[in-house]
Parts: sequence; C-alpha cells; structure tokens
Amino acid sequence: MASEGRVSLITGGSRGIGKAIALQFSSQGLRVAVNYISNRSAADEVVKIIEDAGGSAVAVQGDVTKRDDVERIFAETTESLGPVEILVNNAGIISDSLLMRMSDEDWDSVIDLDLRSIFLCTREAIRTMIRSRWGRVINIGSVVGLRGNSGQANYAAAKAGMVGFTQSIAKEVGSRNITVNCVAPGYVETDIVEDLPKDLKQAIMDRVPIGRFGYPEEIAGMVGFLASDAASYVTGQAIAVDGGLVIS
Repeated sequence: MASEGRVSLITGGSRGIGKAIALQFSSQGLRVAVNYISNRSAADEVVKIIEDAGGSAVAVQGDVTKRDDVERIFAETTESLGPVEILVNNAGIISDSLLMRMSDEDWDSVIDLDLRSIFLCTREAIRTMIRSRWGRVINIGSVVGLRGNSGQANYAAAKAGMVGFTQSIAKEVGSRNITVNCVAPGYVETDIVEDLPKDLKQAIMDRVPIGRFGYPEEIAGMVGFLASDAASYVTGQAIAVDGGLVIS
C-alpha cells in the first residue's frame, strides 16, 4: 500500500478503534503518534506493542479540545517522529439522553470533543501538509451522523457536522494532493458496546444485515486503505463500515 515511513497521529489512540488503527498503521510501515488525554499506561502499552514488532511509535498526551494542547501535541510529534503527514481524528465521547433531559453540559462536552477537536487538529495538520503537498486526514464519524438516533441528538449533530467538515476541507486542499475522508462505523465491539444491556445488544444486532457487531480491526482496515497511496483518488467521502446498518 506504499506510504511506508510516513508520520501519523491518531487522537484517542490508546484503546478501542484508535488502538486498532495504530496497530494497522504500524503494520503498513507508518510511524505512529498515539495521543491520549489521561490513560498513559494504555498509550504506553500500544507503543510497546508497536516497538516490540519493530515499528516506531510515541505516546503524546494532550486534550484535543484545547488549542494550546493541540499545538503542543503536533510539536512533540514532530520532534519525536517528524511532521504529521497522516491525521486520524478519532477522539470522541458519547453522553446520551433524550433532548428534553439533555443538559447544556451533555451537549457542550460532546460537541467539543467530537467536533471542535477535528477543527483544531485538522487546521494544525494541514499547515505542513500544504507545504509538503501531500497529506491524509481521516475523520472517524458514525452511522448515527448519517441517519440520526433517538437519544443521541448531540452525538448525531457532531458526527453529521464532521461529514460537512470533511467535504468542505476536501474541496479546500484537494489541489495540494491532500485527501480528507470520513469513516462512519456502525456498532463495534468496544467498551461502550460491551456495557450495553444484553437485550438492547440483541435488538441492535437484529437490525444489522451482516448479523453481528463489527470489530475495531475492520474499521482500522478501511482507515489503513484511506491512508495509503492506493486511495489517492478518494476524497470528500463518508464511508460507512457498519455491516449494512445504514441501509436497514
């Protein structure tokens, strides 16, 4: 898939889908910066797995909702590995509630981490990508951003906003050989899904044509493709990796 040796940064890269992407990138020969906000041991574990396999990685702490932290994250990554050439905006949270019960904090926290962070990180990343005339920005969205979901107005708004952001920035930077895409996972076997009640999990699974939840590695495979030279003609897309949920 080429692109070996390029520098990647994955926000929220210490667990779940972010961790799977970090390992996928390393297997493709990319250097990997694993961003985390508080769980240093989890980030260090990902770095160790990569290094033990002969790859190059570094853990970088920082809150991607804060501009000063974002600038420092990119500076530390550049110092350790080189300028960021592939950015994966993966960090995100949920805070579910019906709109009538949703607090201002529930709304603001999700919009900040799931949407504001991609603005700050992408703006920082494309500065060097434009100068080098090569780059990949891959935003991790959700099928909820494509079809909505009861009880997730904040999350759906943030992820739908991510699609519009993806398409807009793709138009702005395409002439500089920079692609910008969004991967929209369905329900994936992560800690969040694992904690769902058994009857709810079954009800969700019944709506998925493939008949099961996805695995983080399946999302990572699509991200790995979009990061590669093989995907150089793919930009401005929101690609659902959801077992068919979005069409059900």
